[in-house]
Amino acid sequence: MEADISEMRNELQSRDSLWRRIQLECQQLHTELLKMKEYKDMQEIQIKHQSSCVQLTEQLEDKNTELLLFAESQEHQEEELNKIRNHVYREEQSHCSEQERMKTEISDLTEELHQKEITIATIVEKASLLERQLKMELETKHKLLTKQQLLEFRYQVIKSENTHLKEMV
Repeated sequence: MEADISEMRNELQSRDSLWRRIQLECQQLHTELLKMKEYKDMQEIQIKHQSSCVQLTEQLEDKNTELLLFAESQEHQEEELNKIRNHVYREEQSHCSEQERMKTEISDLTEELHQKEITIATIVEKASLLERQLKMELETKHKLLTKQQLLEFRYQVIKSENTHLKEMV
């Protein structure tokens, strides 16, 4: 899309250069036309020959026709240039709106990622807390088991003593 826009800009620049050259030629032709008019006037004053007047008039008409053709061409070039400018403007607007949409989407995704990171951090923290609680419970149960085993051992010892005492009695 950017390459197309760049190509269109280059085309616009080349057409703009052509347009300026045409305008310069028109100005030169206009200047030349003014010079020819002055020349014609001088010829009419100096030489009263009708043939030279007719010739100058024909040349002037040719230049006028040429100038009209250049003016028409200039109008056509302006129309083309305006069409291209409008197209480039629409493309730039489309590109800008696409960029804005992408920025919004990236912002939304970044926010979502941030929320997920917060959720993960919370879960990790809870898991760590549960792990510590589990370790504490295991230690407590291990102590209770050890206590129970000790009590069982004492019970066996007392039972054995009791049995021994019964036998003695």
